Formats: sequence, C-alpha cells, structure tokens
Amino acid sequence: MFPDIRQPRVYVGLLCLALLLVIPLIIQSPFVYHLFVLICVYGALATAWNIVGGYAGQLSLGHAVFYGVGSYTATLLVINFGITPWLGMFVGAGISALVAVMIAYPTFRLRGPFFALATIAVLEVFKLLTVHQSDWTGGAAGLSVPLNIGLEWMIFRQKWAYLLVAFGMLVVAIWVTWWIRHSRLGFYLVAVREREFAAPAVGINTINVKLSAAVISAMLTSIVGSFHAMYLTFIEPSAAFSLELSIQIAMFALIGGLGSVVGPLAGTILVVPIAELARGWLGSFGSGMHGFIYGVVLVVVVLTMPRGIVGQFGNWALKFIDRLPGPRSKVVPAAAMPEKNSAHKGEPILKAEHLNKHFGGLHATNDVSLTLHEGEILGVIGPNGAGKTTVFNQLSGFIIPDNGTVSVRLEDGTWVQPRTPQDFAKAGVGRTFQIAQPFSGLSVLENIMLGAFMHTTDKREAEAIARQVAELTELTASLDSEARSLTIGGLKRLEVARALATRPRILLLDEVMAGLNPTDVERAINMVRRIRDSGVSVLFIEHLMQATMALSDRVVVINVGQVLTGGAPEEVVNDTRVIEAYLGKEYLRAQNS
Repeated sequence: MFPDIRQPRVYVGLLCLALLLVIPLIIQSPFVYHLFVLICVYGALATAWNIVGGYAGQLSLGHAVFYGVGSYTATLLVINFGITPWLGMFVGAGISALVAVMIAYPTFRLRGPFFALATIAVLEVFKLLTVHQSDWTGGAAGLSVPLNIGLEWMIFRQKWAYLLVAFGMLVVAIWVTWWIRHSRLGFYLVAVREREFAAPAVGINTINVKLSAAVISAMLTSIVGSFHAMYLTFIEPSAAFSLELSIQIAMFALIGGLGSVVGPLAGTILVVPIAELARGWLGSFGSGMHGFIYGVVLVVVVLTMPRGIVGQFGNWALKFIDRLPGPRSKVVPAAAMPEKNSAHKGEPILKAEHLNKHFGGLHATNDVSLTLHEGEILGVIGPNGAGKTTVFNQLSGFIIPDNGTVSVRLEDGTWVQPRTPQDFAKAGVGRTFQIAQPFSGLSVLENIMLGAFMHTTDKREAEAIARQVAELTELTASLDSEARSLTIGGLKRLEVARALATRPRILLLDEVMAGLNPTDVERAINMVRRIRDSGVSVLFIEHLMQATMALSDRVVVINVGQVLTGGAPEEVVNDTRVIEAYLGKEYLRAQNS
C-alpha cells in the first residue's frame, strides 16, 4: 500500500524529506555529511521505537538491545565468514525478531514502570553476556570492522555514499510506520494504547498485537544498527547495548510527538544538530554537553508542548498544506450492512446456564440462567449491587464463571461456548460498557472502524461500514471530530456504533441511557428499536424504568446474584417480589396497611 504522491500532504512530505539528502549534497562539507547521516540514523531508530513506544504505548527503555544484536551479528558475520553486511543485517533482523518475542511475551504483561524496568534489565543482561563471551565478541575491548572498501562491504571512501544508505533506511522506516498507522494493525495498536481493557470487545488480541509491533520495531532497529556499525567501523558492548542510546531515541520521539508518523524525525532534526554543533564548538570542554542539551530541550518541550512538535503544530501545518493544489482523498460512500438471516427468529440465540461466580466470600452470581431469543429485546433489571454487571461481563467473556456455561448459536445453527472476549466478539456478540470507553487518540470515524476491522483488513471497506453504522446511530455529523469531544449522549451512541460495526447478531448494552437527558433518552430508545429491526437481538441492563418498559419484549429481574423472576414487562413491575427488592418490605407493609 503506497500513498498517492499527487496528494498535497504526500508530495509536501516527500519534498521535506528530500531536503535531508539535498542540503548536504549542496554544501559538500564532511561535518555536514556526518551530521545528516546521524540525523537519518537516529531518525530511523526513533521511528522504529515509535511503533512500540508511540503506537502501542509501551515505554521500552532497553530498545538498544536490538541495535546491539544487529551491529554484532553483521560484524561477526563479516569477520568470521566473510558474509556481506547486506545479508548480515537481515540475519541480525531475524535474530532480533526472536529476541523480541522472548522479551516481549512475558514483559508485556507488566504494567506501568515495571515494563520499562524489565527492558532495562534485559539490556544490561545482553551487555554483560557480550562482555564475558570475549572469545568471539571481543569482550569489553570490542571489535573493529574489516576495512574492505566497496559497496559489497558497506564501507565507502565518500561520505555521500553513507548518506544515501542512511537516507534509504530512514525512508523505509517512515514508510513502514506510515503503512502500520493506516492499516488494521495501526488502529489496533492505538486501541490497545488508549483502552487496553476495552480493546478485546472488538475482537482485538492485545498480546498478539503488541507482539507484532515489537517484532517489526526490533527488526527495523536491528537493520539500522547493522549499518551504523559499518559506518563507525568499531563496536563495543557499552555503546552497542547502551541505555543512553535507548533513552535518546525514546526522547526524540517524545519531543517530536509520540504516535505520529513524522514526530520522531521532527524531534531528531531539532535536537541532534544543536547537540552536535555544541559539541563541535565547545571542543573537549563540551564532552557530554549533548546529554545536557537533550535534557534542556526535553524539559522545554514537555512544559510548552506536551504533545510534542507535531501535536502542537501538526494541525496548523496540515490545514496549510491542504490548501495546496492536488487531488484529495475521496470520501468512501456508506456501505449497506448485510441483512441478518431471520429464518430462526424466535429461537434461542444466547443461553446462560447455572452461572456461579465468587469474589472471595461474596457470591456475586448464584445459579443464574437466562435465554435471549433471536429478534428479541431482553431487559435485565435489579437494584444496585444485585449482580447485573457481573452477569453481563460473564455473557461477554470479560469474567469467566466459576461454574456454568454461556452458549451462543452461530449463523449455521451450531452452538459454541466462547471463553475470551475475542471469542465472544467473533461469535457475533457485541457489547458496550457502563462507563463509555472511547479510544481518545482516534476520531469518531476511526473508533467505529475499529469494530469494522474485525471482518476486513481493507481500510476503505472498514470506513464504508463505519459510515453506514454512523447513519444508524446518528453520528454522521461528528465523524471527523475527536472522540473525546462528544457529549455523554454522543459517547454512548459511539459505544453502540463501535459494537455494531463488528456486525454482531447479539448486542449487549450496559446502561446506555444512564446520565442522558430526556431528549437523548428518546433518541436512544428509537436507536435500539432500529437496531433490533435490522436483525440484531438485544440484551440490555438499564435502571431507567421508562426505557425498560418501552423497549423490552421480556424482562429478567436479578437480585442478590440470583434470577428473581422474569416475564412480560407489565407483569414483572407489578410482582410483589420485585417491588420488595427495589423498595423494601417496609414499603409493602405501608401499601397494604
């Protein structure tokens, strides 16, 4: 997938990128060549790091381990086997991919600072191993790259040749990150970063998604490390497996703008020239001055531009670029949602049987059984603390019952018993959350597309599905807005839209009318009816009795973790047991006296 180079955003970006090649070729200064090689190398490293640290939101401070693996692999293959580094870099990338899986799979389960500390520990382990395996790594003394001049060995007499290679690697890194950001993987990574808890509801396997990001990032970092070793012609453990390097590339991405395609490069272009020029001007007095400059720039940016350079100026720049001549991206027309098969209307489509769940000494769900029929709207009510949400979470895989089963009938008539939230989503069960869980880093349109990606990898098809769902949920006017800018009613409808985009046959709604004004409540009631009329069976929890009475074909009452009663809405609300559960025995005595 390549962008259309005729579009203003694309050709302006390519022209700006080309300046990194054109400027040093015009100036013809060895120092300028060296400076721009560093910009390309650090820019590529920061861009690769951004896939994990920016898109996936995993603060890896030991990322230099992949740089070191790449540089040592390419160098050792040249020294011991005479293998060209053009091949050695891909061997190193393969090894780095395996290392990334071994590191990431256990550490991605850590949260907060513990993940960052774990990556630093792994980096130190690799550095110590390299130091102690001196027979083949050279130990602390390091290794010198054989000076075999020529393209085959990636060793050149002219600095411009190094610049061409470094620039090519930067272009590849940026293209890969651009492709990821505009692919299903990119949407999934942002979803995991923003709301990892909610991501499985749209079929996202969070561990696999983060592993994919780690592997791609590790391979890119390793390839750049292989080239940099040839450029420096010397490697040693403290530089190859450097915590300082890991922090630097993370800082460049942070300064430029985490999670953006060009942010890491923007941060590199701002900081590296200042640091290198200061080091050159100050001479020996400036030893270590680059680190001080990095820190000063970081503090200034964090205090004045919390979202980085791109976050601060990106929208302004894009508005200016969009005024330039050139074709624009076409708006994808809304696609028609597939008609649901109504051959089994009225038959059971979801069954919960004898569900039990304990939380310590609390019996939250006590032998709960209920059935949802195809084409039905089933309301679940009960007083606060009755266990409704626990049952709801068991019906969607977010809580696994201690005993009992939840079964879903597929379109072909077979019954399955999903276990994980992803399994439920793929079986056709969509759900919302009691507290809205928007993916704030995405627009309203992109939030809905997350659900559509469960059945397609094509961005245009996902966008078409999202636009059709937006019409059903009355969100068309807000598609280009940030999700965080919506009202409470808009956020509730967005939750429903994202679930509908997964093309569910069963929709579980968790208090979608809580906190809404009367106008939004009426709109929500009409929306749920339209959803049912489109062929989706609905089970909803709601405290608002007006909505429950207006919508439900049947009502199930849960109290103290048990099913109290069930039946037609009129019968249930007049049941003395239900009145007692809601209002208490004293109220009944007063009414009867």
